[in-house]
Amino acid sequence: MGGFILNFTPNGMVPTREMTPHVPLTPEEIVRDVDDCVRLGANMVHLHARDAEGRPTYDKEIYARIIGGVRERHPELLICVSTSGRLHNEFWQRAQVLELEGDVKPDFASLTLSSLNFARAASINEPAMIQDLARRMLARGIRPELECFDLGMVNVAQYLIDKQLVPEPYYVNLIVGNLAGAQADLISVGALRAALPAGAYWSVGGIGHSQLVANTLGLAAGGGVRVGLEDNLWLNEGRTTLASNAALVERVVRIGGLLGREPYSPAEVRALLTNP
Repeated sequence: MGGFILNFTPNGMVPTREMTPHVPLTPEEIVRDVDDCVRLGANMVHLHARDAEGRPTYDKEIYARIIGGVRERHPELLICVSTSGRLHNEFWQRAQVLELEGDVKPDFASLTLSSLNFARAASINEPAMIQDLARRMLARGIRPELECFDLGMVNVAQYLIDKQLVPEPYYVNLIVGNLAGAQADLISVGALRAALPAGAYWSVGGIGHSQLVANTLGLAAGGGVRVGLEDNLWLNEGRTTLASNAALVERVVRIGGLLGREPYSPAEVRALLTNP
């Protein structure tokens, strides 16, 4: 089955220092964790910015500091930024990061393909917002990282492709284990995989304790993985050992090795996902 995509998610929008001392919040901390994890095998990164108080922010200048720091160390690494609707739902907020230019322009931006509930909050993604973000990404030459939590979202991915809003090659994150979405089991992951657009590259991520199972299913089925503290804070099922990003990345690389697979280099992933 060869190499695999290892999409690293350092911090997301939810983890705080009170939850875990290991979550990177400042641009310098995020850049450091990305640097460490690329050296361990990460070949793509999914970034969320935080403000000076550690709160999620759409501020493109903070994103620019993070992207600039990452690119200085790893110029081939594919960089994805968040356009999440979990806290900010005005188009100008969510699309601000898409206006970055030059060395700090992102390669990808997340595109969640429907509204969904998490355990304690909702992410609102109205049809018009999804299409407007896709159009802005297309106009800016930034590829969408298609986020699918259930089969309905895979349907929306195909709809956007049919409307010529998403160019090839397609990249999809299948995110399972969320309370209101598909779960981390063979049937659910298999159904999502079978419904994907032809030729799509895909990774599997899991929420909370589902992360390890989801990552293993993705690797066993020939796909990639999405892994990091954004989705899961714990290294074990009993929640007695807090994870670090490095430990989570090391674990999936080790599992991949047992299956005869190793992460692609960043340059290999760039060639796969950006060359039409």
